This record gives sequence, C-alpha cells and structure tokens, in this order.
Amino acid sequence: MSLKFQYNKTALQDLNKQLKVRIKALPTLKNKESALRLEVKRARDTVHAFDVKIQARFTELNEFMKLFCEFDPSLVSVKNVEIISRKIAGVKTPTLGKIDFDIAEFNLSRAPSWFLEGVQLLKEVSELQIEQQFFNRKMHILERVRKKTTQKVNLYEKVQIPAFEEAILKIKRFLEDEENLSKAGQKILKNRMNNEVSA
Repeated sequence: MSLKFQYNKTALQDLNKQLKVRIKALPTLKNKESALRLEVKRARDTVHAFDVKIQARFTELNEFMKLFCEFDPSLVSVKNVEIISRKIAGVKTPTLGKIDFDIAEFNLSRAPSWFLEGVQLLKEVSELQIEQQFFNRKMHILERVRKKTTQKVNLYEKVQIPAFEEAILKIKRFLEDEENLSKAGQKILKNRMNNEVSA
C-alpha cells in the first residue's frame, strides 16, 4: 500500500492519529475474529449433530415406511416458526424460538391406530430439519462476517500499519534532515560573519 502524504508536521500528526486508531482497533478485531471462529465451529458441529440425529431418525422410520404409504403427510404442516435475533460478537444471527404446527383433523375411528404416533414422528423430524436449517444459516452468516473480519485484521496488520509506520519514519527523517541542513546553514553563515568582522 502506497500512502500519499506531504513531508510536514501536519501530515506527521495526521498519520500518527490514523496509526494509533488502527493499533487500538487491532486487538478488538482479533478478539472478534477468534470469537466468530469459535461460534462458526460450534454451529458447524451442531449442524453435523443434527445431520446424525435426522439420519438416525430416518433409519428408525425405515421399518414403518410401508405403513407410511397410508399416511397423509398434509395432516401436519408448519404454522409458525418464531425467529429471535441474537447478537454474537456484534453480529445479529437468527435463533430459533418456538415452532407451531397445524394438525389437520382426521377421524380417529377410521384412521389406523398408529396415525397419532405418525403425526408425532413427522413433527419430530420436521423440528429437527428446521433446527438444522437455522444452525446452517447461522453458520453461513457467522462465516461470512468472520472472513470479512479476518480480511480487516490482515489489512491492518500486514498492510496499513506497516505503511503508516514507514511513512511516519520517512517524514521524521526528512524533517530531521531539513533541521540539520538549517542548523548547518546557520553555522556557515555565522562563521562567515565572524570571519568578515575579524577581517
């Protein structure tokens, strides 16, 4: 990164301010990045756990699949899914609240005896899948923000802070050289004047 700056004290003060802001923000950004990294891992592990649970539930249900051809899946539908917004490391993420199901009426005397259990199983599997989708979405949101935070940390740490430090050093050297030349010029002038007075 090449900074454009002038070789004067005002530019030096401005660059020092900007450098301090970045140095002060860097630890906070690093903490945010590590917190997000941890939350992404948790969400990923939870999604995987739901995958395992759902797969195990479907394996259990395989025995009853022949019976499910009689079952009407439209008996159970999702009525409402409560979404709560929660901040994690300054990032708004969706959190699953309550899930309401709408169960259509059916005649218990005409339906097979296992229909109530089938309704319950369908609700359980639906809840697991909805929870899995929420954690998957949460994981993607957190991952996207974590990547942006990592980019900002790298930008500050590897590009901007070194560029500001280098620019500050150049300005300081320039101002020191200018001051030394001024002092040398004054000395030469003083020596000439002394030589003229004594001559």
